[in-house]
Amino acid sequence: MKLLIVNADDLGASRGINCGVFEAHRNGILTSASLMVNTRWSEEAANMTQAMAGLSVGLHADLGEELQRSPNAARLRSSLDRQIERFQQIMGCLPSHLDSHHNVHLDARALPIFFDVAGQYHLPLREHSSMRYLAKFYGQSGGQTRFEHISAKALANMLRTEIAEGVTELSCHPGYVDRDLQTAYSIEREAELRSLCASEVSEAIAEQGIEVISYHDLRK
Repeated sequence: MKLLIVNADDLGASRGINCGVFEAHRNGILTSASLMVNTRWSEEAANMTQAMAGLSVGLHADLGEELQRSPNAARLRSSLDRQIERFQQIMGCLPSHLDSHHNVHLDARALPIFFDVAGQYHLPLREHSSMRYLAKFYGQSGGQTRFEHISAKALANMLRTEIAEGVTELSCHPGYVDRDLQTAYSIEREAELRSLCASEVSEAIAEQGIEVISYHDLRK
């Protein structure tokens, strides 16, 4: 059986990203999101999820600053613990999964701490669980925008050729450009959103017999 979790990174990073993520869930194939909890828009995002029972929400931990400032294990663990606590405070539950902004959890200094936290709370950790991680749906290469990588046609082809038996997590970054978006990955987010909601993509999923699930379904 081919099972697919479609997960949006960066929920909470801006109001435009919040709106894009939720549109991709309502009108597209998105089933999951990873929430940044220490932003101006994290509580707004958490409140919006209350009306979306089918959306699983994990923690998109941000340890970039700590890793840049001569980190030690105690400092990294303290920051990650605080973000878990903040998640529970605004969401009222534990995360459904664990990953990190810019995948910093793969840094050798951070990975053992993420392993400990994931084990403590029984959370799937990106690229260190039984599911395959697919990151090819991304609209930049070499610092240049590549809309052809995130078109509906490209995504449909990816679903036809890259989804194997078992569980796959497809990461994505939908959103709307707004003045609060502080990232070089901006106009690409709107292109991703259009593709995630395209009928061509839904048709490819049906054609391939792919079942789109959330992390909640995975636990069941």
